[in-house]
Amino acid sequence: MEAYAVAIGIVALIYVLMALGLTLQFGLAGLINFGVVGFFAVGAYASALLTQLGGWPLPVTFFCASLLAGAVAVPLGLVSLRLRDDYFAIITLGFSETVRIAASSEVWLTGGVRGLAGVPRLFQGWAPGRGAQLLTLALAAAAALVTAIVVQRIARSPFGRIIEAIRDNEPAVASIGKDPAMFKVKVFVVGSIVVGFAGALYGHYIGFVAPDQFAPIVTFYVWVAVVLGGVGRVSGAIVGTALLLILLEGSRFVRDVFPAVSEVEMASLRLGLVGLALILLMIYRPTGLMGDYSTDRK
Repeated sequence: MEAYAVAIGIVALIYVLMALGLTLQFGLAGLINFGVVGFFAVGAYASALLTQLGGWPLPVTFFCASLLAGAVAVPLGLVSLRLRDDYFAIITLGFSETVRIAASSEVWLTGGVRGLAGVPRLFQGWAPGRGAQLLTLALAAAAALVTAIVVQRIARSPFGRIIEAIRDNEPAVASIGKDPAMFKVKVFVVGSIVVGFAGALYGHYIGFVAPDQFAPIVTFYVWVAVVLGGVGRVSGAIVGTALLLILLEGSRFVRDVFPAVSEVEMASLRLGLVGLALILLMIYRPTGLMGDYSTDRK
């Protein structure tokens, strides 16, 4: 049971990192990024390939994978951020599917649908078994904590106030001589770097990277976590992710009470619970669990 709790904790913290990246992009700047999982995949594959093919040490591969995810976001942002929000959402969704299809097709590099096996695990030579798991949990917690502090400071900085103003009234910001497009590109890149780091962490924790791990449902889960917790709030990203994992993992134990429930029915039940939580949230707490209560009362 302890090993299961540690594993859930690591996965939850990885999702917290992705939710914090999306909080920067959507919560502060209003960028509708439906391609979160694409940058997640870039980080995972980049770090895995650098360790397997290049033999690079993990700290270097994590750094490079994060930078690569940010570098990929630059041309994508420059091309599409001048478009309307709905078009940007479509482009990011298309990007994530392009990454997944490319990973499935380029067998010579990514192993195709079979994936990359034998990805070096974190702290593999430092501590055996459970010790490596606990060290990985500590690393994920430290990364989530540092990222949360950085996102919070960005939100309270002059840069953060400008991107929030762009989110609320872009023409007004443009009228005072600021370039909204470049500010949005910057925040899009920073958020993608965070998501890329989460992908690298995930790949080396699982020890295996394959295209089916990066389906659009991952992006959906990250969005659900941000909405549940409260858009634009660091605490919301953390609380929303915790609630999402409780709903998803807690539903696994339903089979202990109702053994007649099949695996297929269980998958539908899990999504149904998430949908019900969103419906109840929109009715009673439209600003999220950590949102502004005074707004809800109006």
